[in-house]
Amino acid sequence: MAIKFTKYHGLGNDFILIDNRSSSQPVLTPKLAEELCDRHFGIGADGVIFALPGENGTDYTMRIFNSDGSEPEMCGNGIRCLARFLADLEGRAVSEESSQSPITYRIQTLAGVITPQLLQDNQVKVDMGIPKLLALEIPTTLCKSDEKVINQPLSVAGLSWDVTCVNMGNPHCITFVDDIAAIPLENIGPQFEHHPAFPQRINTEFVQLINSTYVKMRVWERGAGITLACGTGACALLVACVLTGRCDRAATVELPGGCLHIEWSEIDQHLYMTGPATQVFTGIIH
Repeated sequence: MAIKFTKYHGLGNDFILIDNRSSSQPVLTPKLAEELCDRHFGIGADGVIFALPGENGTDYTMRIFNSDGSEPEMCGNGIRCLARFLADLEGRAVSEESSQSPITYRIQTLAGVITPQLLQDNQVKVDMGIPKLLALEIPTTLCKSDEKVINQPLSVAGLSWDVTCVNMGNPHCITFVDDIAAIPLENIGPQFEHHPAFPQRINTEFVQLINSTYVKMRVWERGAGITLACGTGACALLVACVLTGRCDRAATVELPGGCLHIEWSEIDQHLYMTGPATQVFTGIIH
């Protein structure tokens, strides 16, 4: 069987996109997705994203398998790539005229309905919804289940880290450091991900504050390891910055792959993420 695919990236966080609209289940197994993500023996990617038929009145459904074969609830960079992929499949192009009625999709994910909007210059703005903050919602055992996890001590690699936890459809642990470049991410990241305080594992963001509207971030993603960008992580870190009094409600987040603009609206309490989604190449899997 031959399966067409298109590879996209969002700030270097790269994905294999597959048109799965003819079936309600992914056409690839998690194991095969893992093999395709291998950067030496496969196509190479942080994950495989499937565009499935919509559910419950939505336009489409998104499923994603990480590079280790696990399935996350959602992916911020991934859903921007999916929105661009869908517009390409439909033959819809963003122009100055279409900016008056922008191309918008309602996409069902395991984290709920997410709404990306295509802008000019390959930019996509995504309504990421309302963050969940209670320990039960992360989930984590760092606090009582009905308490927020803000500046809680966590012992990892023989050190005590002050962490704030946020669920953006998937779980995040944010810690602030003086110099993100000095963090041995390949060693410390797995210890955070598999810490017993996080029963469903965790994405971890190491954050360096530059000023109240600009921060730098490195990330260890659950199921993917070190990546060049993480959209849900960028949203989670802005929430953590606001909760700890470090940042304004709108800021630029600099990641190794580039910058995202994140806003936590005071009006509806939703997070809005704006960043690029770029097509790399197309191919056929046999």
